[in-house]
Amino acid sequence: MALAAACGGNDTPAQRDSNVPRPEETFTEPATQLSGDLRILLWSHFVPNHDTWFDPFAQEWGERVGVNVTVDHIDVTNIPARISSEISAGEGHDLIQMIATLSQFEPSVNSMNDLMDEANNRFGEQLPLCQKSSFNPTTENYYAYAPAWTPDPGDYRKSLWEAVDLPDGPSTWDELLEGGARIFSDTETQMGLGLSQELDSNMYARALIWSFGGSVQDENEELVLASDDTIAAVTYSKELFDAAMTEEVFAWNPASNNEGLIAGELSYILNSISAWRTAQENIPDIAKDIFFVPALEGPKAALAAQHVMYNWISPKFSTNVDAAHEFLLHYTANLPVVAYESKLYDFPGYPELVPDLNEWLDDDPFALEGDDVTKLEPLKTAVDWAVNLGYPGPANPAIGEINGTFLLPNMLARVARGQQEPE
Repeated sequence: MALAAACGGNDTPAQRDSNVPRPEETFTEPATQLSGDLRILLWSHFVPNHDTWFDPFAQEWGERVGVNVTVDHIDVTNIPARISSEISAGEGHDLIQMIATLSQFEPSVNSMNDLMDEANNRFGEQLPLCQKSSFNPTTENYYAYAPAWTPDPGDYRKSLWEAVDLPDGPSTWDELLEGGARIFSDTETQMGLGLSQELDSNMYARALIWSFGGSVQDENEELVLASDDTIAAVTYSKELFDAAMTEEVFAWNPASNNEGLIAGELSYILNSISAWRTAQENIPDIAKDIFFVPALEGPKAALAAQHVMYNWISPKFSTNVDAAHEFLLHYTANLPVVAYESKLYDFPGYPELVPDLNEWLDDDPFALEGDDVTKLEPLKTAVDWAVNLGYPGPANPAIGEINGTFLLPNMLARVARGQQEPE
């Protein structure tokens, strides 16, 4: 209601007629006889259509193979604490999905090595991005299964950036600062990059540091955060905050930048396409003004983290590991449907399974009538500029802990508030 009121309200928007058929679901008989219960916990997807599809999909598979499948959804911010509490209690869900690396839970979950062997045999080569986000090279163990992921492009309001002579949006961090500052000065529409303890703030901090040449660790997993490149990135973040943001970014949750963009209060956010998909349904005028850019070019690189990295884990207390693994193989075989039912939010970790993805990005099947059907084209190159959280090393337990404790956005926030110098 508030969002509609903010933009004057709109009739229900019309989706254009598309000739793109929904992919057909596939089924393979499990390798062993299955029975019992399979309790699944996953986040409430930012594109609700996914969950409308997923729940009966999982339950129908269970009916077909003799397994009683139950599916629970909770807010993504509550999943890490829920995992910890279930592990502590020694009971709970057999299969849990999170949208970020769960390497910190490796000692408490079943190995996915056998599942990975079978998946690679069936589906081809997994994206290195996904492999590095679920494998610990020190223990030679897959602590999680990562069959899908989501890119993290820049989402910008075209009308605002046209007014500062950047109609195609910013392409560099310098342009983001210069254009964002002008937009904020002229219209009081601020930049939407969080500096709080939430997912998107983590992703902003990592993308910025990488693009300035810094990183938390090197390829050998040695700590290298304290560098001149990191200091330069932190200094830039302070400049960007002072020029184009307000203190509300210190208290954001994962939905805040989405909501701000949809409400017309933000000029640019670093996020997935979910805010835009929401606007398509509720505020079409805003949706038609939202466009996308790939990772911004910095002094040393143009890199971004994945927005979402699906990590499926099976806690050691699980009583039905066989069913969990067989369901994940079934889910992976249906990644074309996953991509379609998530309205192109979810990308495949096994690209060979979804050969039509680039065609869909060229000609969005879910575009609104009268909107630009090609605006998702920048995501076609996402595998070239998206990297795992531990880049240039793996997403090891230390990286999982740093991500879970929000060390990087906390660091940027302290400097932005003037509580610390960048050095």
